[in-house]
Formats: sequence, C-alpha cells, structure tokens
Amino acid sequence: MAGAELAHLAQEGAELAVRVTPKAARNMVRAEDGLIRVYVTVVPEGGKANAAVQKLLAKALGVPKSRLELLRGATSRDKVFRVLG
Repeated sequence: MAGAELAHLAQEGAELAVRVTPKAARNMVRAEDGLIRVYVTVVPEGGKANAAVQKLLAKALGVPKSRLELLRGATSRDKVFRVLG
C-alpha cells in the first residue's frame, strides 16, 4: 500500500481499530471489510512490533507517527490507536 491511502481516516480524535500480524513476510497495511490489518516483519518483543505498526500506520494515514497514540492492546494483536491533533 502506498503512503497516505488511508488519509480520509486521519481526523483528529479518531480511534482506529487495528489487527496486527507480527513476523509477516513483508510490511504492509491493508483495509479489508472495514478492518485495518497491519503486517510487520519484526517479532513482538520489547515493543518493537508496536513501534513498527505505529510507523506503518502513520505512513498509510499520511500523518507523523507522533500523532498516533496507542490506547489499548500493547500486548495484543488487536490494538486501538487515536489520532492526535
């Protein structure tokens, strides 16, 4: 997915539910059936996967990664991010 393809979702205060697949073959963000799926190649240890998800999601939304806040799911595959103003 090219950058900023989910830009229409990047509204201030919006909460985005994301399903993460760590240890994937390649990094990718997909929007399928109203669900955002993020595939990252890193392993889920020490917060590395969360950082990779935040970076990829920010690129897909067309916002700086500092504008994304992880609300829930730090140790889960299902995460919720908030877009900050």
